[in-house]
Amino acid sequence: MNDKLNISIIGAGESGVGAAQLAKKHGFNVFVSDFSSIKPKFKSVLDEEQIQYEEGGHDFDRILASDCIVKSPGIPEKVELIQKAISNKVPVISEIEFAAQFTSGKLVCVTGSNGKTTTASLIYHIMKKGGLDAVLCGNVGDSFAGKLAQSDHDYFVIELSSFQLDGMYKTKPFISVLMNITPDHLDRYENDFELYADSKLRITQNLDENCHFIYNYDDEVIRRKVEALDLKTNMHPFSLTETKGMSGYKQDKQITININDQLNMSIYDLALKGSHNTQNSLASGIAGRILEIRKESVRESLSDFQNVEHRLEFVASIHGIGFVNDSKATNVNSTWYALESMENKTVWIVGGVDKGNDYSALEEMVAEKVSAIICLGKDNEKILDAFSGIVDTIVETESATEAVAYGYQIAEKGETVLLSPACASFDLFENFEDRGNQFKAAVRAL
Repeated sequence: MNDKLNISIIGAGESGVGAAQLAKKHGFNVFVSDFSSIKPKFKSVLDEEQIQYEEGGHDFDRILASDCIVKSPGIPEKVELIQKAISNKVPVISEIEFAAQFTSGKLVCVTGSNGKTTTASLIYHIMKKGGLDAVLCGNVGDSFAGKLAQSDHDYFVIELSSFQLDGMYKTKPFISVLMNITPDHLDRYENDFELYADSKLRITQNLDENCHFIYNYDDEVIRRKVEALDLKTNMHPFSLTETKGMSGYKQDKQITININDQLNMSIYDLALKGSHNTQNSLASGIAGRILEIRKESVRESLSDFQNVEHRLEFVASIHGIGFVNDSKATNVNSTWYALESMENKTVWIVGGVDKGNDYSALEEMVAEKVSAIICLGKDNEKILDAFSGIVDTIVETESATEAVAYGYQIAEKGETVLLSPACASFDLFENFEDRGNQFKAAVRAL
């Protein structure tokens, strides 16, 4: 690409505005288009940068005359504008793909259905503690393009969703991490799990002998897909059950990382508890050792890391009842891990926008752990059908305040009220952060 190209950016959120800033910095003719209204905070950035934009609709003729279109991840490929662009052979790429060509730094990319935010944040924590010049961006916090528009860095730790991966073609991460693949976002993938899984595997598409691929060997889908790909890169599987051939594994209440000399650590010293977090710690520790960060520094980082907001976040204990915010759990598998980590009987707050959920995977865990269910959503029929014969007490609510009040009323001393929705938030909330923040505010108001 060169500075004479016209670029249109579809979607004026965090990703789109970051791409617009970076494109402006590199001399492109930039036009931003959003079918909805643009939030004031993003509009002020576009105004300040003197970037042309429209809202409330798309100027098809202007956009389709572009040399390239950068599509925000929330916009499905099936929308009319994108389909016309593809038909007209206008390249449509993600903000990640666009930004990657403008950095001399190395990319550490993390994806998976669950655990990617925690793992990306933990890798970033290890790298910062190890003295590396790194920033955290992507699907967590600031956009990659927005960060890069400010300044280049030696390393970018990027959390990637499947939607972002779908628009990536040439990007080559130095380290790629794949945590797991379980059903999620199937509404965007023709309700075909294999299409969704293939999207996740796009993180490996350009890896060569100079790159590294860290992956969960215990995940049968990943193992099957990886074996079929026959990748020619440095492979780093990790496991909670296998030891032979693993770059990292758990055995006898200890984790071992076999990269650049062996690192051993008791699981009781890990900051993050639960089997899923042991996987997150293994993947992060492997990444740290690939980057040649000292064993002592990696070990210390794994022991003092503080988990991300809205992911199994302890809010308060009120009269012996604990409240935990896991609003980021937007699919069934993530909620399974949350329930698995609960040590006490749990009043479970669940619900929202269903993404094709199959709740049968939760039945055994709910029977063991859950004393009552509080539905938080506009349409709770599938939840009621799934658990009415398993849990005696199920109530329906339509606000965080109401859900927390019921939780406080229903829970007994020593129990935990867990917000782990297994659903998207858009029926009642702006996003999962808004849902989690409203939950926390309601708890603190008790």
